[in-house]
Amino acid sequence: MGQLGQHAVLTLPQGMHSPDTPYSILDTLTISMSRLLAPLLLSLLLVGCASGPLLVENDPPVIVAPDLRSDFGEPWKIPHGEWKPDNGILRMTEIPARKHVPVLQHWIGLKTAVIELEFRQDVPTTFYIGCDAEKHVGRVVITPKEVHIAEDSVKPSHILARMPLETVKGQWRHVRVEWNGDRMAVRIDGQELSAQHPFLATPKTRSWIAGGKSAEVRNLVIKGVAQ
Repeated sequence: MGQLGQHAVLTLPQGMHSPDTPYSILDTLTISMSRLLAPLLLSLLLVGCASGPLLVENDPPVIVAPDLRSDFGEPWKIPHGEWKPDNGILRMTEIPARKHVPVLQHWIGLKTAVIELEFRQDVPTTFYIGCDAEKHVGRVVITPKEVHIAEDSVKPSHILARMPLETVKGQWRHVRVEWNGDRMAVRIDGQELSAQHPFLATPKTRSWIAGGKSAEVRNLVIKGVAQ
């Protein structure tokens, strides 16, 4: 074993190098490890570029991070649909007779807010994250083919910015939504979109999430600065 470093040589497979050129075991291992680690390092770099704040320099304090294992109390309200926490996963279901998508509200008005969560839909429909005063102020709308940001000073909502998305079925998707002053932004699956409009600066009374006929939510966190 003591002579291995001096005498053991390997010939790399044809196509990787000339078959006449010897390589030590250490050289071969170094090349192999480099090829294995390169995609991993690239993935880590991409994740690093697609994380962190969008509009705020630093994340505001955590307002609520429900464990999604027990029913909601104040300041949560459920005006539409069924919302059932189950072992860390929140399952929302539409009630057809009410003819409205499921909505979950959090009644603390935030002038600066960060809402992060993961959601999954077996049948891709629409998923929403928004904020209200007495009426709707702004929203992020995720459809099977795009994400857009809209303000609600008019009906229908005025779309400020939009971006195409790939249709995703049955997989968890990470979403981060922020608003600060007259700006709103979203990051979904590493892609970012932002918009600005004076109406978005309207003082808020609540935030909310909503879905299509059904969806699952986990890792829900709301951070912010109260009005």
